[in-house]
Amino acid sequence: MTDSALQSSMLNISKLPETFGTKYLFFTGKGGVGKTSIASATAVALADLGKRVLLVSTDPASNLDETFNIKLSNHPTSVPNVPRLMAVNINPDIAAEEYRQRVLAPLAGKATKEELSGLREQLSGACTIEIAAFDEFTALISDSEVAHQFDTIIFDTAPTGHTLRLLSLPKAWTEFFDLNERGASCLGPHSALKSQESRFATAFNALKDPTKTTVVLVARPEKSALSEAARASAELRELELKNQILVINGVFFASQKEDALAKSLEARAASEMRNIPKGIEQLPRFIVPLVPFNTVGLPALRALLAENPTLSAHLAELDTAPHLPVKPNLSLVNLAHELAQMEHGLVLVMGKGGVGKTTVAAALAVVIAKLGKQVHLTTTDPAAHLAQTIVGSLANLTVSKLDPKEETKAYTEKILLAKAKNLDADGLSLLREDLASPCTEEVAVFHAFSKVVFEGRRGIVILDTAPTGHTLLLLDAAGSYHREMLKKFEDSAPGKLTTPLMMLQDPNQSKVLLVTLAETTPVSEAAALQEDLRRASIEPYGWVVNRSLAATRTTDPVLRQRAANEQIQLHRISDGLAKRLAILPLMPDDPVGVAHLLQLLNHP
Repeated sequence: MTDSALQSSMLNISKLPETFGTKYLFFTGKGGVGKTSIASATAVALADLGKRVLLVSTDPASNLDETFNIKLSNHPTSVPNVPRLMAVNINPDIAAEEYRQRVLAPLAGKATKEELSGLREQLSGACTIEIAAFDEFTALISDSEVAHQFDTIIFDTAPTGHTLRLLSLPKAWTEFFDLNERGASCLGPHSALKSQESRFATAFNALKDPTKTTVVLVARPEKSALSEAARASAELRELELKNQILVINGVFFASQKEDALAKSLEARAASEMRNIPKGIEQLPRFIVPLVPFNTVGLPALRALLAENPTLSAHLAELDTAPHLPVKPNLSLVNLAHELAQMEHGLVLVMGKGGVGKTTVAAALAVVIAKLGKQVHLTTTDPAAHLAQTIVGSLANLTVSKLDPKEETKAYTEKILLAKAKNLDADGLSLLREDLASPCTEEVAVFHAFSKVVFEGRRGIVILDTAPTGHTLLLLDAAGSYHREMLKKFEDSAPGKLTTPLMMLQDPNQSKVLLVTLAETTPVSEAAALQEDLRRASIEPYGWVVNRSLAATRTTDPVLRQRAANEQIQLHRISDGLAKRLAILPLMPDDPVGVAHLLQLLNHP
């Protein structure tokens, strides 16, 4: 694609809502690419066209409330000033409690208080949370009453890895029940799921029907985002979800050609657009230009899909009060030197998808390794990009990733080896069926996460976590495991028990860094994550604002307006959210490779 063709194709985005002919729309992609913005703008546009629309967030760290400035729940809520549009959050915690009540209700009066308490404890883990959210998700697809209420149901999903997991579950559970006559599962009391087999089959059939479901792959004009879209596209095709389109969001067109940063950003976008990865290059494609305003509120959402998005559509919602520039009280280099003083310990890099957690984690690891300390850099993100960020090897640095499939295989083999000698043929068959359950992956990933946490007792481990929602599920599992272990062993070994949660709560052993962008939604999500961590008695060590335009000297009008908007969020962080604050500039080149990572750290 030539640059002029790229420019002209920008107008296609205004036609996006009119192209959808299916009832179900799934917006997915790498964290931070703008899924919520594009999904919400599409929902508003379809409602404005007269459609009855339900917008659903399946992200455990949903941003829909802030996008529309309304309080959402697990039940549909009307969106003010948009007739025919309703929105809902599938809140995992609320869904899990409702699910527990449904499971336990038939046992009232039939089981003792102790038995009910034991069953509730079994239903308190991460498997229950996943299954409860999945149960709500499939109900929206398989429930004929819901289908009649709405013309279009739009799913704003979690980042790619979590979404692929969610979309694979209807097929996985359908196949599990086909092969498992007894309906056993690691869910224990959840074996009642067997009764919902037809619902899962209905959901699976709707997902793979191209006349009913469209998958919208959202990406940025960046190599990692487009590569992840290509990977997701291939995996979705394997799940038989073949009706796909591609939306590339945030494509920048410079108006100040003498501005080095603007020129570089435009060239990078054009280059990536000319080299769309194999597998998605033939998909129907829409381009959304980079806009100078935050995509929060109805005026901004309506402007986003317009042929010529303008700042005027959002002026009423901009904070026009002057703000003095915020200065960081810490550089990332100084932060790395502080962490290098530890003999051993765990550094967890957390935040919303797409804010640059991997870049920050890799940069810290490089500096600490160059200071002569042994560092293990690893990730719990199913869509890990550590290897591509580091590029090559470095003395004192080990890089790995926690692969869900490999961890599940290893966990399954370990359980079979440990228990096989004490089971007869029938018992072994039942155990194999149990381990074939889709929820085994959640258990296996938590065990692998626990091993990484405990490795911090021997050396310096930097953990690049998955996007917020998935990380919160891991922390929830850590809490459940902690309570279970205390109940079992604290009386017999008081003071000697150490759980992963206890490691995370100890500031001498674990340090949490929250990474964000200087934008409304990422900052709000980081603030909410900080509160969740504090409720778990984990105090964040510091904040890092990544890819800040306010930290550059750009003269491009669009970039300057975005830089001015950043000051609102930077003051919000520095005036109460962060004790330690480092700000990293948006760089002309991707910070990939040791040299570029060091350049990012040393930037004035």
